[in-house]
Amino acid sequence: MSPNITMFCVAALLACSNPAEAHDIYSRLVDKWGAPCCNETDCRPARFRVTPEGVEMFVAGRWARVPNENIQYRTLTGDTGDTGGGHWCGQADWGYDGSGGADVYWVTRCAILPPNFSSLPASVQ
Repeated sequence: MSPNITMFCVAALLACSNPAEAHDIYSRLVDKWGAPCCNETDCRPARFRVTPEGVEMFVAGRWARVPNENIQYRTLTGDTGDTGGGHWCGQADWGYDGSGGADVYWVTRCAILPPNFSSLPASVQ
């Protein structure tokens, strides 16, 4: 098996092996089109940070940029607070890294941040 395929398989396993313990806290979340954010395995608590380029969430060992239009500012009932209110729903995908090799990246369906972060300046939202 090629190293690129191996890397993708490992990342996919990591992404699927850490679902939230109380996954039903995501059952009522819908994305901007009204579709469920979660399919029972793709949402998880996630640390987050705000950078000059925008919001990033820590997913399966890597920081992933989160599109502004996928962010919801809300509190989830049942949140343990371990990640400061951050939650991420999405999946792993792959593309080319510019050098001809494959690289895993994260496709964000929904990102949850605490309501007090909704007042971030537009430059980082």
